[in-house]
Amino acid sequence: MAELILIVDDEADLAETLAFNLERENYRTKTAHDGRAALSAASASPHPDLILLDLMLPDMSGTEICKKLRAQPATRDIPVIMLTARGEEVDRVLGLELGADDYVVKPFSVRELLLRIRAVLRRATSAPEEQVSSREFGCLKIDADAHRVWVQNQEVVLTALEFRLLSMLLDRKGRVQSRDALLEEVWQMPAELTTRTVDTHVKRLRQKLGAAGDYIQTVRGVGYRFIDSLEEEGGM
Repeated sequence: MAELILIVDDEADLAETLAFNLERENYRTKTAHDGRAALSAASASPHPDLILLDLMLPDMSGTEICKKLRAQPATRDIPVIMLTARGEEVDRVLGLELGADDYVVKPFSVRELLLRIRAVLRRATSAPEEQVSSREFGCLKIDADAHRVWVQNQEVVLTALEFRLLSMLLDRKGRVQSRDALLEEVWQMPAELTTRTVDTHVKRLRQKLGAAGDYIQTVRGVGYRFIDSLEEEGGM
């Protein structure tokens, strides 16, 4: 069945235009024009496969909606692409830190938006690499089958993208992963389509991991690596 995309925008004309172009590409759509309607539509069955979320809405901000979506088990793994006329870097970073998967600044071309939608959906639906179900490293424990993470025996809730990023870094511990490689393999998106996405998500992942955050180290000018042994912690 075709993927269902929820379009959240208070500009009815723009929402209709987006719906027309998406349906022409064989997507199913539904629309909401304010935050309350968006949260209701996202929670209703069938859940959308992706949400296009405007940042400026009449009753609540897109960032607040994104935070609420990520706090609910039924909606926390739905990919979100933020749409906004605000192009300042601080807005992009805030959206990504709150769990958005991508960020598109208005005005945008339909072709670019479709390209980003396909990349995000491909990432969300791709089969995970075969891996050991339960793994432990220091105070970190991961259960891949259950999609759960614990740090010092306390569960840490990660988004699907954050879980994928952590799993990839741990799978390749000791080896440096460039930002471009992470974009292509974790985000499944060409590097030229986004900026600072990797840095923003790694920062948020480290914060969530708390005591285990230092296991992920920055290699200046290159990218990131998961330490190879506990003796390395705090050494870079």
